[in-house]
Amino acid sequence: MTTKDTVPTLASSPPAAPAADAPSTHEGGGNGLLWVLVAVAVLFAFIRPRAPMDWLKLVDWQTVGALAGLLAITQGVERSGMLQSAAQRLLARTTDLRQLALLLTATAAVLSALVTNDVSLFLLVPLTRVLATQAHLPLARLVVLQALAVNAGSALTPIGNPQNLYLWHRTGESFGGFMLMMAPTVLVMLFWLFVAVWLLVPRTAIALKPAAEAAPVQPRLLALSGVLFVGFVIALDRHWLLVGLAVVFVAYLLFQRRVLLGVDWALLAIIALMFVDLRQLAELPAVASLVGQWPIAEGWRAYLAAIVTSQFISNVPATILLDRYVHDLPALAAGVRVGGFGFVLGSLANLIALRLAKVPHGLREFHRIGIPFLIVCAASAVLLRLG
Repeated sequence: MTTKDTVPTLASSPPAAPAADAPSTHEGGGNGLLWVLVAVAVLFAFIRPRAPMDWLKLVDWQTVGALAGLLAITQGVERSGMLQSAAQRLLARTTDLRQLALLLTATAAVLSALVTNDVSLFLLVPLTRVLATQAHLPLARLVVLQALAVNAGSALTPIGNPQNLYLWHRTGESFGGFMLMMAPTVLVMLFWLFVAVWLLVPRTAIALKPAAEAAPVQPRLLALSGVLFVGFVIALDRHWLLVGLAVVFVAYLLFQRRVLLGVDWALLAIIALMFVDLRQLAELPAVASLVGQWPIAEGWRAYLAAIVTSQFISNVPATILLDRYVHDLPALAAGVRVGGFGFVLGSLANLIALRLAKVPHGLREFHRIGIPFLIVCAASAVLLRLG
């Protein structure tokens, strides 16, 4: 497929420069993580051979497919020029850098509780990246804070993230009962989140960059992307993933092929390989034996085990792995949620945020902030449970 489309586009104006859309090998963890995951998969192929179809069954295709559709729609919104226009208005109404950081972080936390952590990142991180093209902003720091925010905010509701949905059904709690169960841990995380914003982002005036030629808004592309977003979310809710994906991709192929050229396909490969590698790691007899020997049935031990395990295999697989050993489900729910902080593998949302940001040295900035944040939150929450 070439960029010289032979089909009509929705607007005659040229899209944004492609250079701004293409991630480099140093952005958001780059493709170095992809090659590490490939190497681990090859290693598992030698030590634990399995049929090709069994490999495919390791991947959560519902998650990968949902991300593929959302990535395409996000790219459509970006190319419509709407984010540039919204960024200009937001900068005109924001007085200082800390105020902007608090606004973005709080919005990420609230949205993640309502529309899941991943969807909130797809809405806010591209906007933040566009803001950084119009003003001198610490993009990596702002995106890391948003990743922390969605991990904290999504913990409140049963629909905020996959592990909450799984544990909600396991606990048998009502929607409100689950929120009450998670509220103390969420309040601790949000408290330290806004402390982090206050300490890491100075209250200085925002310095605007020299005004570049504004990308023209393409209202038809924006409208198409908005309709596709609503329809795709409904399709996911009804478990019509293949139908939803088909509609999204056919629509862009017919009207705006360049949208699909800008999709971060490497991110989808990273997510798929994470499922392949981490699920095989969790299946290792040595891992199961080690976990089975831990006294983690309940209390603070269950909570800390969930945090530690999440750092190595991500919090969704950690939830499923530990569910058979931990009887204290509130402790497990709190632990895997706090375990989303720390190392980047603690939560898929961390990887998504960094890849969407396309920022150099994103991994380094994430760990510089995320690891101390994990320690503080983990210690505060365990004291809360002991109290």
